[in-house]
Amino acid sequence: MQKLKYLWLDGEILEWDNAKIHVMTHSLHYSISVFEAIRCHATELGPAIFRLDEHLVRFYQSAKIYNLKIPFDSKEIKDAIISLIELNEVENCYIRPIAFTAYGEMGLNPLKNKISVAVTLWEWGAYLGEEGKRKGVRCMVSSWVRIDSRSLPPQAKCSANYANSALAKMEAVTNGFDEAIMLNSHGFVAEGPGENIFRVKEGVLTTPPASSGILRGITRDTVMKFAQELGIPCYRNDFTREELYTSDELFFTGTAAGIVPIREVDGRKIGNGDYPITRKLQQMYDDAIHGRNEKYKHWLTYVKTIKTSL
Repeated sequence: MQKLKYLWLDGEILEWDNAKIHVMTHSLHYSISVFEAIRCHATELGPAIFRLDEHLVRFYQSAKIYNLKIPFDSKEIKDAIISLIELNEVENCYIRPIAFTAYGEMGLNPLKNKISVAVTLWEWGAYLGEEGKRKGVRCMVSSWVRIDSRSLPPQAKCSANYANSALAKMEAVTNGFDEAIMLNSHGFVAEGPGENIFRVKEGVLTTPPASSGILRGITRDTVMKFAQELGIPCYRNDFTREELYTSDELFFTGTAAGIVPIREVDGRKIGNGDYPITRKLQQMYDDAIHGRNEKYKHWLTYVKTIKTSL
């Protein structure tokens, strides 16, 4: 990670190297923290943050699920994000607000601890690589089962959930694959370690429902809205491992990853190697995040004080 100049912690703009927390910080030991993943992209009108309001709604919903009382309102976090983009003079960046149980009481009960909030951002390319976006990624179905809502709430974007994701990711990479696909406890496809998944079969889009144990992704929602505009049937339905293999197309969606085709699962080639629906959705997404589609400019929060290089 290439550090920038400034970040935000508990209401203050700090120099990057001056943001420190204690080794006895509660969330470091017990993983009680919630966060968001947001992106800002260069446009002709300057840097623009994609679907910032929706991300912040989910941030506060995640906190509510874990009974975390964030001591800053949504406008304060929004202003902090915009200020950091201006101060760091970046056009394209990944943004990470996080709320966590701070130093104080130890033990499993976090309710006595102060809630600290930080906002950081950095320049980060495509999570699964530019080549992955172009050619598609190779995946394996993980031996690790996606967390169940009876164990941890998947609808909260909580740090604890990502230990499950990390195990699947490490397994995939050490076995020579780019990414994992995780099944839920009922044997149905859930999602990737950090992405939602879509299946295309005979012109119909399918994505697992929230009840399958997924996080409701902002990019997932974006794709479903694009499909509606294009007249592509799109359903929230469970599907199985073998239905992955027989798909015409598969693709991941996520803020970090964008929209990425899956070219292979467990050594089986997906479709005929062409991704017409995925490519169409990729182009629509790219136009939306860069402000080239007037219809979706309401999704953009512009940071107008920086001269863009476009």
